[in-house]
Amino acid sequence: MSYTKKDFIYEGKAKQVYTTEDPNLVIVYYKDDATAFNAQKRGTVADKGEMNNKISTLIFNYLIEKGIQTHYIETLNEREQLVKKVDIIPIEMVVRNYVAGSMAQRLGLEEGAKSPVTIFDICYKKDELGDPLINDHHAVLLGAATYDELKLMYAMTDKINAALIDLFMKANLILIDFKIEFGKDSEGNIILADEISPDTCRLWDKDTLKKLDKDRFRRDLGEVSEAYHEVYNRLQQALKK
Repeated sequence: MSYTKKDFIYEGKAKQVYTTEDPNLVIVYYKDDATAFNAQKRGTVADKGEMNNKISTLIFNYLIEKGIQTHYIETLNEREQLVKKVDIIPIEMVVRNYVAGSMAQRLGLEEGAKSPVTIFDICYKKDELGDPLINDHHAVLLGAATYDELKLMYAMTDKINAALIDLFMKANLILIDFKIEFGKDSEGNIILADEISPDTCRLWDKDTLKKLDKDRFRRDLGEVSEAYHEVYNRLQQALKK
């Protein structure tokens, strides 16, 4: 059965969501809009929506093969995906394999240093509060998740991290850090949602340490669109090996 966009549901910083003929399936449209610093900086990046759609498609299919449950069903065209409708859990799971970004600033550490341990942060998804860093007890207090749900999300996140490190290494990229989101499907299962792309991952070239992610937009480094294209091309080649 083919599905078409029906009613507009929601618009985020990088995507729009629409209903379909099936109440349990929605269509996600990837935009070229770019934001940083909690949307204080805004702009557009040529082809970003298309590249993030294609990159997320490759990564979702790869993770599904690795046994990760996701909301992804199929890619419909250059900018749209058909996915399971989920109730997003208002927590961002952040994984840090290397020191970078806000953690480097917050702890006064040198950016680029490899962490001897994998660091897991969680943030409360609340735009008006700036998505603050919280701990597990805060998450339970806020009603965002139970301790059992957090335990499951940490386990899934750890498995996703291991799979992504391997994938990006084959593409000669270092997975510095990334953030993911989970949601509950119509049966109450917790599954991976949102997207995985250079918008949500810090990716550095293994040899040159060139940044190939949204930091090029955040830090006015230029060649933003080119970086997204490069990540896509490298992933395509890596998945053929």
